Amino acid sequence: MSTHEQHPPFGTADPGDTPAVTAPDGAEVYPLLVLEGRGSLAVFALAPGQVTRAVSHATVQELWQVTAGSGELWRRQGGREETVRLAPGTAVSVPLGTAFQFRADEDSAGPLRITAVTMPPWPGTDGEARPAEGPWKATVR
Repeated sequence: MSTHEQHPPFGTADPGDTPAVTAPDGAEVYPLLVLEGRGSLAVFALAPGQVTRAVSHATVQELWQVTAGSGELWRRQGGREETVRLAPGTAVSVPLGTAFQFRADEDSAGPLRITAVTMPPWPGTDGEARPAEGPWKATVR
């Protein structure tokens, strides 16, 4: 076994240097780092007044922390359902199979920005994000 296989290289990333892609829910996403087989790190951004599409994930779960902006997150799993406020510092979990949708406040000074860890890493495959029924009408393209 080579040293590289035993010890993967260090990773360093800056969202400002990473091209944005569109997540299946319509949010802007900046993929940052991946630890193969363990997890991936990304930053999501949603402009003031925007609402994502409601989805659930087929194979991944996520941990989020809001770093800027404000808004709301709706989650439903089984018989449980809740809507929580999102503000800088708020941390939330999106367990496997949870339907979720989020929106940025219209009067937010800037985009709602969320740093998220996805476990296992985001697979990048069609069908990972499954459409769900959420409480709000999506406004993203």
